Amino acid sequence: MGTDLNEAERPVQIDLRGVSHAFEIENGAFPVLNDVSLQIRKNHFAAVVGPSGCGKSTLTRLISGLIKPVSGEIYLAGERVTSPRATVGMAFQNPVMLEWRSVLKNVILPLEIVAPKMSHKQRQERAMELLSMVSLEGFEDKRPSELSGGMKQRVSLCRALVHDPDVLILDEPFGALDAFTREELWAMMHRLRRIKPFTCLLITHDLRESVFLSDEIYVMSQRPAKIKHSVAVELGSERQLDDLYAPNVTSLLASLRSQIADPNN
Repeated sequence: MGTDLNEAERPVQIDLRGVSHAFEIENGAFPVLNDVSLQIRKNHFAAVVGPSGCGKSTLTRLISGLIKPVSGEIYLAGERVTSPRATVGMAFQNPVMLEWRSVLKNVILPLEIVAPKMSHKQRQERAMELLSMVSLEGFEDKRPSELSGGMKQRVSLCRALVHDPDVLILDEPFGALDAFTREELWAMMHRLRRIKPFTCLLITHDLRESVFLSDEIYVMSQRPAKIKHSVAVELGSERQLDDLYAPNVTSLLASLRSQIADPNN
């Protein structure tokens, strides 16, 4: 996990090439993204930050293939994205789950769709492995309404990872949680990455979250948005929450705030 000497040798997992997008509205086109290009390598954790409404969530929908860009190209593991991809896992701020299904059955759901030939036993073993990793063993038979907000988000992350996706997209997954629960889940994400590395794109408004979780941070401009700044996070893989109070991190946070606040850059 994190930056190492072999980083440049890793294959590119997410590749955006000159991507622009606009939505059709009553009075014409509403531009959202303008010539966005970025590359994220395999098992790399990247965060995207920027002003509210600049198109960060649109970026996730494009990468997952839920919508097509007006111009430009998107590739996942060298294959052009032209439709929704089963190799992408997604988790959102609101962890929507099916109340009539247990925690275990909610986690298994993606496997029923993308891996229909997998046996029921294999699905259960895979789901239980993930639930154990996030300290939810013993809760597999509970219903979603019996869980706290933090526990629901853990289940949502397990469900997003259960089919072993090439790319995990996190769109403000911890934004609705209290500060202590949010920090607890940051630490959990680091544990998950150490156990089983994955490629991740995080959308967040929380700059501390972006620094603590990511290997690199991309800053988007005002709409129509482009990538106007990027910075590597030099905290290594064994991060602690106390690292967020170190002088170098304080300086990085101030720089990120300045980049986001500057409408002319």
